[in-house]
Amino acid sequence: MFDEKLTPIRTAALAHIRDRRMLQARSAGKTAFYMAGGKIDPGETPEQALHREIREELDTDIAPGTLYELGVFEAPAFGHRHGVRLHMTCFLAELVDEPRATSEIAEIRYFTEAEYTAMPETAPGSRLVFARLKELDLVD
Repeated sequence: MFDEKLTPIRTAALAHIRDRRMLQARSAGKTAFYMAGGKIDPGETPEQALHREIREELDTDIAPGTLYELGVFEAPAFGHRHGVRLHMTCFLAELVDEPRATSEIAEIRYFTEAEYTAMPETAPGSRLVFARLKELDLVD
């Protein structure tokens, strides 16, 4: 029998940084901000999933030659029942155009680590990436 506690949710996420702040998106109907990106479909690579998700969520594309894998982050999956895990392949990249929230995204904002962690609700995966970017001195 399938047990989602044993099978992590595989996602690809974008760590897009501007002025030492990282882009976060809030989906329509949700209260927390997450990293732009989403689930990896069967047969997709993390890179293919990220390209698709960025077009769907931010109405732009990743600039050629700027995609760099930051790492794989594992954390509790925010918004899912207890025990569900997130397996997130995170990439640094620049965007071709100014990101714009599409119909599935209610709002996009850039955050410092402190601004994000001060939010009432935060995604554990985003917090891990903020901490790593802070260690690398890429965000404030």
